[in-house]
Amino acid sequence: MSKIDRLDEYISVINCELSSCLPECFYNEPIVTQAMQYSLMNGGKRIRPVLTLEFCRMCGGDINNALAFACAIEMIHTYSLIHDDLPCMDNDEMRRGKPACHVEFGESYALLAGDALLTYAFEYALKSDFMQKDPSCAAEALRILSTCSGISGMIGGQVVDLKSEDKHVTIDTLRIMDSLKTGALIKAAALMGTVIGGGNNEQKQAAVQYAENLGQAFQIVDDILDVTADEATLGKPVGSDKESGKSTYVSLLGLGQSQKIADELTNKAIEALDVFEDNGFLIELTKSLASRKN
Repeated sequence: MSKIDRLDEYISVINCELSSCLPECFYNEPIVTQAMQYSLMNGGKRIRPVLTLEFCRMCGGDINNALAFACAIEMIHTYSLIHDDLPCMDNDEMRRGKPACHVEFGESYALLAGDALLTYAFEYALKSDFMQKDPSCAAEALRILSTCSGISGMIGGQVVDLKSEDKHVTIDTLRIMDSLKTGALIKAAALMGTVIGGGNNEQKQAAVQYAENLGQAFQIVDDILDVTADEATLGKPVGSDKESGKSTYVSLLGLGQSQKIADELTNKAIEALDVFEDNGFLIELTKSLASRKN
């Protein structure tokens, strides 16, 4: 199977599962379920669930065991985007080339849709066949996901982000913020796949090292695209970081130095994959993320 075919297969499997996994509407009021579905199926690279499946495979595991957990992390990522776009946060009206959830459904229902996706992510994983097969391993995967999603991870990074608006922050603060807000879910994705796949301690450590470097590189590339991309390609407004008074790698170091750091971090992520035998697909995927245009 070619690397392109594997990515297409992963995305197809993930999208098929996501499209059918949400609960039916309750009390004859489908609007929140519609808002959940609208945002969950509104495109996206599916990088986090792909990482969960691929790390599981590289460790010799069955990707079907990891599928519900891969979907769970995509639900959490989607909830974070819905809330990020809200007027009380980034106040963005476009997401992936379509109206943001709060624009399409109203702020109150968007808030509830995000909350619902967050809670349903854990419900869905807990109902999985793998939870019955190996409850201890599944519980460890969910512990990783909850830790990386919460105040010690993504939420903590969002707090730092909000407190940093209209302030000149240091690179160290930026690095901490990015490692939490962006990197934590990427780490959860890689580490969950490794755990579910039966990876050893060396592989778990490598997954963490890979994800920490990739997460930082991913956010720096996002900072670069906010300056260099056009709105049609990016699918959301450009220049939003400058408008909101946020410090970024680009604003602090310039485009050239930012790109150099992103390339160095990408190379470190790739080096971490040496402990896995069949790592070619993930190496190519990692390189493509560093050179992406949206």
